[in-house]
Amino acid sequence: QVQVVESGGGLVQAGGSLRLSCAASGSIVSLGTMGWYRQAPGNQRDLVAIITRGGDTNYADFAEGRATISRDNAKNTMWLQMNSLKPEDTAVYYCSVRDAYDRRTFWGQGTQVTVSS
Repeated sequence: QVQVVESGGGLVQAGGSLRLSCAASGSIVSLGTMGWYRQAPGNQRDLVAIITRGGDTNYADFAEGRATISRDNAKNTMWLQMNSLKPEDTAVYYCSVRDAYDRRTFWGQGTQVTVSS
């Protein structure tokens, strides 16, 4: 099985920045698309950004221009750099990784991001 662990969340003031990390481990052959999602209490889990194994990226409208998603395939690691954070960005941020061969998706436990005004 693939284990996914997020880190880097915390409390930050509005206008600040955070860099979230996602590390996948376990019996990994190759990871396909990876992504960051977020979920605030009472809301659904929304896409923040995704990145394919080849490096193609896609961002949610609210993240465009403020977020950068990247990955290192050799390390099975992914990052989300978020700048100009707003209180509305407060949520639990989840890492999603997809096994490239069996097409299963694995989720981390989430990391809390809290943006204060």
